[in-house]
Amino acid sequence: MRKNKIQFFFLFLLILTAVYTAPSPAKDLVNPNLPTVAIVTTGGTIAEKVDPKTGAAVPALSGPELIEAVPSLSNVANIKVVSFSNIDSSQMTPDLWYKLSETVDKTLEDTGIIGVVVTHGTDTMAEGAYFLDLTLKSNKPVVFVGAMRDASDVSPDGPANILNGIIQVCSKEALDWGVTVTMNQYINSAHDVRKTQTINVQTFCSGEKGYLGYICKGKVYPLNDRLYRQKIPLPQKLPKVVLISTYSGADGSLVRFTADSGAKGMVIEGFGAGNVNEATYKAIEYAINKGIAVVLTSRVYYGGVFPIYGAQGGGATLEKAGVILAGDLTGPKARILLMLALPQVKGDHSKLKRYFK
Repeated sequence: MRKNKIQFFFLFLLILTAVYTAPSPAKDLVNPNLPTVAIVTTGGTIAEKVDPKTGAAVPALSGPELIEAVPSLSNVANIKVVSFSNIDSSQMTPDLWYKLSETVDKTLEDTGIIGVVVTHGTDTMAEGAYFLDLTLKSNKPVVFVGAMRDASDVSPDGPANILNGIIQVCSKEALDWGVTVTMNQYINSAHDVRKTQTINVQTFCSGEKGYLGYICKGKVYPLNDRLYRQKIPLPQKLPKVVLISTYSGADGSLVRFTADSGAKGMVIEGFGAGNVNEATYKAIEYAINKGIAVVLTSRVYYGGVFPIYGAQGGGATLEKAGVILAGDLTGPKARILLMLALPQVKGDHSKLKRYFK
């Protein structure tokens, strides 16, 4: 009996020694020969798994768990994880993007961090990336990545997108591109990117503008350059701006309701090259007379809005009435730009035009 107690005591000492002398996990080690990249996690499909009780995908993975799914990251860069949120991007708001912009800038103040990868849901990723592209103070690379397939899928795309995002941040071929959306190996400018397919992994495209680059076998291959950058300081508070899409037979009531509900600005998605019907035109006049800023975009996927048609509701007539034409920006992105620009002009809506050129 005494012999068994002695054996147990020495076995306990052996286990205790092993625990306190075991090497730290690889994820906590820093390779001095590699750069450091921060991954700011916000949630989205990339961090979701299927709930066996409901069969539906729900938020499940923490930031560190996301990184553990990509073990080859340790060969590319040292990783710092910053957990911002874990929500589906359908729940994202401009106020959250405001805080995210501040968080990313704060993270990039660290001189040892060369760039940031933001994991984000794909539903509103194009808008979130554009918000940060406009507001970030830092010029270090920031790459938005996500997933179209959740972590329970037989072939999840999230891990590869994270790895490619890290590769892009570390690449000298991908500098000065501003904030990008990098999915399925393609690199898109935040200004031009849009989601074009609801469930397929090849969903983010830049239309006529083309991709900035392509990532293959750990290397970035540039295709185009970023020609246009715009920076706007974060205001103290974001004003209420509403997006309204026009449709055949619209009576203008939504525009009038918005004008009477305390909105400081509105974005109208018009027809074609920038047109609305007569009833909507009169409602827009009503809104402008109440001091509300009105911006015009198009429902059409590609191309811009132009002052071509002179009938009531035509682009030329709308511009003369004081409507700002948004060029080739999508409605959701024009809303973000108007939200950020309005506090800068302090009530002088004529100055808004320079933000939308």
